[in-house]
Amino acid sequence: MNTQVIMDYLSALSRNNNREWYHANKDDFKNANAEFEKLLQALILEIGKFDGSILHNDPKDLTFKIVRDTRFGHDKSPYNPAFRAHISAKGKLPVPVGYYLMIKPGGQSFLGGGLFADMFKDATKMIRDSIAANGGEWEQIIHESEFERYFTVQGTALKNVPAGYEKEHPQAEYLKFKSWYLEYPLGDEALCNAEAFVAQAAELFRIMKPFNDYLNRALADFQMPTR
Repeated sequence: MNTQVIMDYLSALSRNNNREWYHANKDDFKNANAEFEKLLQALILEIGKFDGSILHNDPKDLTFKIVRDTRFGHDKSPYNPAFRAHISAKGKLPVPVGYYLMIKPGGQSFLGGGLFADMFKDATKMIRDSIAANGGEWEQIIHESEFERYFTVQGTALKNVPAGYEKEHPQAEYLKFKSWYLEYPLGDEALCNAEAFVAQAAELFRIMKPFNDYLNRALADFQMPTR
């Protein structure tokens, strides 16, 4: 479990973001990816101490490709120089929500949780309904002192409270949201020591767990759309 191998590879890829370099250094990618999977396995075991629902996961099933879809964006660089993973009871699917990790040199790494995807209208409605009906519990979770020390709820949002919900609802600002997520930024120095990083990440994931649990209770009947 060598995080320096990961950081060195991603930094090099960022400087040489082209297919020729990538294929010429495929062995370096394989080595860095193997270290990332080791890191995920250690993280799974630590998270499993307070959330046993994720222990069955194989790290290989939790990662995202570094190849970018360049068809519709202005940035035509073929690779995203980052290693990313989502750890939940159903692996890397966005629902149920879980624990997200992105390692990207240059101070762009972060730990995340909650619902990042805002394209699932059913999921959005389920969470809005839960906040509308259980606003007190929501407020208690997001204003718990340890939670507030590290996290602020983020998400894409409408300008106004959507139809069907009280405009003067105590949680009106959160009813405008279409996604509800958390991000904890990580400097490159946080990844220097793999064991220390795993301990820090697991502790922050423990603190965010009540937030994830709240969303997952709201999303209990959600079905992923079939393609």
